[in-house]
Amino acid sequence: MYPRIVRVRHIENYILELTFADGTSGQLDFAPKVVGRGGMFTPLQEIPYFKQVQVDPEAGTLIWPNDLDLDPDVLYSEVTGKPIEIAAMAHEF
Repeated sequence: MYPRIVRVRHIENYILELTFADGTSGQLDFAPKVVGRGGMFTPLQEIPYFKQVQVDPEAGTLIWPNDLDLDPDVLYSEVTGKPIEIAAMAHEF
């Protein structure tokens, strides 16, 4: 599990700057995630609504007023370029 998001700042259009608990920060363009997706992403296509993004203090991820949230591990991976590691689970029978 990667560090959680502690701060978000709107830069312009669909670009957000994210800061993580380990001090890592970077900008992501959310246009590919938002534009044309429909469903819960529809309100985010309007920049004034998109700018209402906040950090959920419990989950450490981004949230919007319509309760849409995004996986913080995926966002950390996108900011850092580090692949998401899936822990192998061993089962004994």
